[in-house]
Amino acid sequence: MGARKRIKAEAAKEARKSHSFATLKNCPTSPRKMRLVADMIRGEEVSKALSILQYSPKEASGRMEKLLRSAIANWEAKNEGERPEDNHLVITEVKVDSARMLKRLRPAPQGRGHRIRKRSNHVTIAVDKLTQENLNK
Repeated sequence: MGARKRIKAEAAKEARKSHSFATLKNCPTSPRKMRLVADMIRGEEVSKALSILQYSPKEASGRMEKLLRSAIANWEAKNEGERPEDNHLVITEVKVDSARMLKRLRPAPQGRGHRIRKRSNHVTIAVDKLTQENLNK
């Protein structure tokens, strides 16, 4: 590994230590559907985001709610003795990336086969205290 790449990797590692996050890998929902749910909660306060996800009719909102609760628990573990309600936690980052794709065949007329792509995604939620820096993002 080159020196610049190593320095950048170490800087990214230090940045990850400063905020709390949770990651969901290989979630069997299409990234497009998950991004609709992610856009609803991006930048919201944690308590408001939980209520949005709880009452959302979308199937992906259940998985996103569980992931958000995990990110909050990670924040509590990092900041012992502090309560999330008192610190005005905000969702600073929500990333939805596409993951592996399962390729299947569906029978079609005249002996043909049509390809079905079953998509999945990776989701990352970052949670941090509400600060002036977070407001500018």
